[in-house]
Amino acid sequence: MLRLLVVFIHFLLLASANVEKTIFVAPPAVTLPQDAAIDNLLLEPLHPERLSVRTFFNASFPTDDKPHGDESWALLEGLSPRQRHELRICWLATQPTAFQIDTFTMAEAFETAELIISLTTYSYARHAQLSAAEIDALKANRFKTPGGSDRSSVLFLRVQAAADYFSLNKTLMENVPPVHVDLILDPYLFNVFPISLLPTAGYIIVVAVSAWFISVVVYQLMAAYIQRNEPSGAPEVEDKKTQ
Repeated sequence: MLRLLVVFIHFLLLASANVEKTIFVAPPAVTLPQDAAIDNLLLEPLHPERLSVRTFFNASFPTDDKPHGDESWALLEGLSPRQRHELRICWLATQPTAFQIDTFTMAEAFETAELIISLTTYSYARHAQLSAAEIDALKANRFKTPGGSDRSSVLFLRVQAAADYFSLNKTLMENVPPVHVDLILDPYLFNVFPISLLPTAGYIIVVAVSAWFISVVVYQLMAAYIQRNEPSGAPEVEDKKTQ
C-alpha cells in the first residue's frame, strides 16, 4: 500500500498537462496610490476572496519583437506578506499555447520603462475591449482591505502567451484566437503545502489508514480460518506408532 501511495504522489507531481504555474513569496505590504491609478488599469484581480477567475489572454506566434508572444496582465492583491503562494494557469488542450509567467512588485512595474509601457499598452486595449458594465464589474471585484486600510501586499502578474501549433488552416495561422484560461491563486499552508491539495491529502491519509486497519482484520480472519481447517491426521499417526 505504501508503494502505491508513493507512486501516486510521484505521478501527481509530474502531472503538468495544460497547466503552467509560478511559485512566489508575497512581498511586504505597501501603500496603495490614493487615486484610481490601479483601478484604471482594468487588470483582472485575484485575492483571498477571489482565488480563481475564468478569462482569456491574447496569443500570437513568436517574433523578434515578441519572442514569447502577446503580453497580458493581472493583479494579485490582498496577499499575506512572506507567505508562499502558487499561481496556476489552466487552459484547454484544443488551444496549444506556451505560457511564460512573471510577477513584479509595484515598484518594479511602475519604475521599469519596459514594464510600464507593456502595462499601459495592455490597459488601453482593455479599455477598448470592455463595456461600461464589464468595467464596473471588474472594479467591484477589487480586494477590500480590512478597515479601509490603504496598505496591501500587491504583485503585478505578467503572462506572455505564444501560439504553439501548426495548422493547414490559413486563418488560424494568420489570426491566433484568444486563449481561454482559468487563473488560480493558491496560498500555501505553513509555506509548505498548497491549501487546494488539503482535501486530496486528507483523502489519501484516510484511504491509507483504512487500508492498514482492514489488512489487519483480513489477516486475523484468514489466520483463524486456517487454524480451524488445519488437518488433524498427524497426531493419529503418531498414536498408532506408539501402540
